[in-house]
Amino acid sequence: MKTTKIYALVLALILSIGLSSCEAVKNTNNTQRGVGIGAGAGAVIGGILGNNLGKGGNTALGAIIGGVVGGTVGGVIGNKMDKQAQKIDEVLPGADVERVGEGIRLVLNENSVNFDLGKSTLTAKAKGNLDKLVAVFNEYPDTNIQIFGYTDSSGSDELNLKLSEQRAASVKAYLASKGLKGARFTTIGRGEADPIAGNDTKDGMAKNRRVEFAITANEKMVQDAEKEAKK
Repeated sequence: MKTTKIYALVLALILSIGLSSCEAVKNTNNTQRGVGIGAGAGAVIGGILGNNLGKGGNTALGAIIGGVVGGTVGGVIGNKMDKQAQKIDEVLPGADVERVGEGIRLVLNENSVNFDLGKSTLTAKAKGNLDKLVAVFNEYPDTNIQIFGYTDSSGSDELNLKLSEQRAASVKAYLASKGLKGARFTTIGRGEADPIAGNDTKDGMAKNRRVEFAITANEKMVQDAEKEAKK
């Protein structure tokens, strides 16, 4: 997996609720960190983190952190997400896969799902890469998936917001056309917000014309995790 990040605010929270050293955090895996967050803070603090890190849940990161279940149940969910993230990274090496708390942030940029300037139409390359994700999403059906669309900085704010919504919708429509349940997906347009590269070069602008996924546990996964945690 390319990146696994402990965000500063989450780290500060963990330290404040009982982990005594940076080394203790460094030596934990994703699942253990999920347990640590939940055991000390729970879903209420998860919501606070979502607001701080994700602007009220309107980014992939905010959607994941804001939905923390926590505790032993969160650890079970985290373990399942570890496996799914690894599978995504294997089938789609051009994507940026991040395990965050109890979910997965997936950034599909110019190396995986790209858009031409000013368009929301999926390219042939984009469709081919989404086909690889279909297989993984079918293998791991117990997730909710939020799709966030983005643009570069060219064009007006109003146009960019609409275009980003259309890009997210295009991805959802394509995945649904491949047999995935549309109810699993929600779409959000973010316009030119949250750039991952500079908009002062063509390459940077191409990277910003992207979609991001927030993959989180659905109710069935949570219920199954609760049963497993009781064993």
